[in-house]
Amino acid sequence: MLPPRVRGAWVAPTAALTAFLFSLTGCSHRTRVSRLTEEFVYTVLSFSPSSATAAGLHRYQNQNLDGQLDDLGPAAMDHQARFYRDFNQRLLQLDPETMSAEDRADWSIMVDRTGLALFDLVEMRGYRHDPLRYVETLGNALYIPYVLDYAPKTERFRHISSRLRKVPLLLDQATANIASAPSIWTKAAIEVNRGIINLVDDEIRAGVPPELRKDYDDAARIALAAMRRFQDYMENKLQYLDNAGWTLNRDAYSRKFHYMLESGGTPSDLLVNTEREFDKVRARMFDLALPLHRALAPAHKDHPELGDLERQQAVIGEVLESIASRHSTPESLMDDLRGDVEEAREFARQKNLLTLPGGANLQVMPTPEFRISIAAVSEFQPAPALDPKLSAFFRITPIPPGLPKERVESRLREYNFYRLKLLALRTAVPGRYVQTEAANTVEPPFRRLLRTVFGAHAYIQGWGEYAAQAMVSEGFSGDSPEMALTLGKEQLRAIADAILDVRLHMLNMSDAEALTLLEKGAFQETEEAEQKLRLAKLTACELPGYFVGAANWLAARAEYQAARGASPAEFHDRALRQGAVPMSSLVPVLTH
Repeated sequence: MLPPRVRGAWVAPTAALTAFLFSLTGCSHRTRVSRLTEEFVYTVLSFSPSSATAAGLHRYQNQNLDGQLDDLGPAAMDHQARFYRDFNQRLLQLDPETMSAEDRADWSIMVDRTGLALFDLVEMRGYRHDPLRYVETLGNALYIPYVLDYAPKTERFRHISSRLRKVPLLLDQATANIASAPSIWTKAAIEVNRGIINLVDDEIRAGVPPELRKDYDDAARIALAAMRRFQDYMENKLQYLDNAGWTLNRDAYSRKFHYMLESGGTPSDLLVNTEREFDKVRARMFDLALPLHRALAPAHKDHPELGDLERQQAVIGEVLESIASRHSTPESLMDDLRGDVEEAREFARQKNLLTLPGGANLQVMPTPEFRISIAAVSEFQPAPALDPKLSAFFRITPIPPGLPKERVESRLREYNFYRLKLLALRTAVPGRYVQTEAANTVEPPFRRLLRTVFGAHAYIQGWGEYAAQAMVSEGFSGDSPEMALTLGKEQLRAIADAILDVRLHMLNMSDAEALTLLEKGAFQETEEAEQKLRLAKLTACELPGYFVGAANWLAARAEYQAARGASPAEFHDRALRQGAVPMSSLVPVLTH
């Protein structure tokens, strides 16, 4: 059953219509799961108009969501908690063993999503401690209508003005709600809010159609006053309170880990696996580095005077230092990345690794200022699930003017000639962009929304890592040993990220120990290591998704090919056309 179509978006059917159609079609598990999926995706998106606009849902229950801002007041949070609690109970009344593989995958996503929402709303009460949540919501609510052509420009600017008028309420809710906050979260929110002020006062203002200028100026004046009040509150009061911790305890971390990474086992299991794999990858890197080192520094004679670990460290480090010296300039970075995306697209097409999207809707562009403190290197925003012909955005953070020379060099060395290519593979082609374009073909639309907006974290993050490995294995970049070694460093990064996250939140890892792991153990530049440590403190259970997901993708391909004898291309196409299902559900869905 498809919900009624309204102005290019899908709108949830009324309860009466759903009940009537349900009575006609019977009470099978499949019908129940489909009905629950519809109810879940449209209801949850209605809680967040900013997310609804990004997903292509513009109207819900006769309301224009594009002109609304999220309600994060206590009453709204209580309402959401009741919804998730009731919905979770309804899901758990069903028996997944009697479901089809497709329905079981959808059921699993909803069980994990409702569990994660209750963990945040009821147990952790994140809305009482995280100022970043409010300013991120605000920035996305204003920026999406500005860059995404889902309606004529004049209509989108009316939506922006409407949302601007609601900014005081949102930020008053933030001030009233936040009882305590970790200083690092507040400092990040200060940076984001400063960027939003500039976005509203400069960038968006410059693009206002002349006939809407007065309306925009009036709305912006109201919003900017509220944003500056909130900025003053954060800068002069909240950041000095620092009266909440950013870590999760062992039990809380384990439960959040389960909701986000159900295919990753337990955090303790993951730590054992990653630390074992860490040593294996470094050993492979040493084997790759030795011939390069002999050519690069014959006078060093492979450092026979050092012990095994010190020798490994020196040889790999010196070769990576040499590789890092070949890099873009601040001025050429964006164009170099665009060229890498096109090179990746042509190589994937020649090798027939998978079916590439037919459109040309990917835009490579700078990260907006308000997102830089969150997306220190790059980020990806897919095309709206309900309007997939619109643009997808691959954003890379430019080198800011005035950054000290040593920090500029550190950043460029980390994302050197080879690493920038791997970033293009992981994020664009055949990575996240190709994955989301395939997911945006899933039918019916409510399943598409579930598997794109609410899809499994390990599937999404893991595909990018796996796709980069698959491309290099096929000879991308000419079977270059430098690329192979850089890929080893990329794999080491994903492993170190997982170790970092688990040890920070469960084992009280210190900042010094974390930076040693990243810089010495994983050969990261100082700029990169410091940003990664900061990111781990702003999130929990996000970073392990790359390693967990890539490992699951490799296992799924091996299992599917053993069962079906399929080519990698067939596996890739069929797996991507499912959308982001839990990794434990992927092969059952493909073989049912």
